[in-house]
Amino acid sequence: MTYASETWVLKENVIQKLLVFERKIPRGIFGPTKENQTRRIKNNEELDKLIKHENIVNHIKAQRMPETRATKKIFKWNPLTTRPRGRPKHRWEGHHTGPW
Repeated sequence: MTYASETWVLKENVIQKLLVFERKIPRGIFGPTKENQTRRIKNNEELDKLIKHENIVNHIKAQRMPETRATKKIFKWNPLTTRPRGRPKHRWEGHHTGPW
């Protein structure tokens, strides 16, 4: 379920959908709780104990590249100057402007 999750954008609505989906799966696996000859759906605290307080959002964030990696620094790097506007100037010798 977390294939390529290190590239996902985790906005608040996406986080909520992931958490809701994450709760749905253990409820189906572990089933209802029997109390006094009646059945009820497990609450979130009971599910937390069963899955040992692991969270899919934390799992996704842990897969991301650390800020200290050179690749991440280069990706986030901003150049100090900007390129000039317009068509690039011809900067090499032997350039001709004909169709061939």
